[in-house]
Amino acid sequence: MKIALLTCEKLPNLNPEDQKIIPALAKHNIEATAAIWDDKTTNWTDFDYLIFRNTWDYFEKETEFKIWLDQIAQLEIKTLNPIKIITQNIHKFYLREMEQQGITILPTVFIDKTEHLNLAELIPAHWKKAVIKPAFSAGSYLTEVFEISEVQAISEKYKTIAAEKELLLQEFMPEIQTLGETSFIFFNKKFSHAVNKTPVEGDFRVQSLFGGKYTLVQPNKEVIEKAQKIVDSLPKDLLYARVDGILIENELYLMEIECIEPDLYFDLSENSLERFVAAIIKLIA
Repeated sequence: MKIALLTCEKLPNLNPEDQKIIPALAKHNIEATAAIWDDKTTNWTDFDYLIFRNTWDYFEKETEFKIWLDQIAQLEIKTLNPIKIITQNIHKFYLREMEQQGITILPTVFIDKTEHLNLAELIPAHWKKAVIKPAFSAGSYLTEVFEISEVQAISEKYKTIAAEKELLLQEFMPEIQTLGETSFIFFNKKFSHAVNKTPVEGDFRVQSLFGGKYTLVQPNKEVIEKAQKIVDSLPKDLLYARVDGILIENELYLMEIECIEPDLYFDLSENSLERFVAAIIKLIA
């Protein structure tokens, strides 16, 4: 059995945490290697499975990534997560579908491509602060937080982007700066562990790249069940999913559900790597 752990040019050997997957799979006689997703010299048919891990530049290469996904699908190479889920998950308008299913998301306005962007017409009157970002993005890419008084300037700044990309306009929840964001990690649709991420003072970005602090937490049963409901809304054969949201008075406000290349925080949760590998083995058996 040969598995490619998909990564990007910036991390040709995977990030240190995901490098541990290789020896862990070797214990089960599975040969895993890091493979850059857009490396033209790779023969993808050499692999039995491809697992998305550190493809952290896909949103900067939107067209190329979509073409590559189509190529892998045409070659009928098995992937974890499946191409169908990846294709759905790379565009954050899936949040609208989840809201229609009764899942609580952050208050969001979904903006189709337009050459006449006017945010002042779109922002609900009671919002005091907002976040704008492309629907096809990750890691705070082209993301801005702004006061409502700045709406005209932001509209002007995002006009060119709006003509090329769909956008999400979300109410800024100040709790992100105090309570932080909580990530619920699931392997094979079973809850594994949860991590709270808080930004540095004065910032809103929780990623470690921007100084965010990560802490292993144990949410209560009711909240885990709400995250489970979100995961259960997705098709089967889901190797991993990370549900990111803000917990306010025991209500989970979904920010996104990551099924492409999220950090899974193996280093924060004991035996989580072993649970991840067990999920792989179960799905490929």
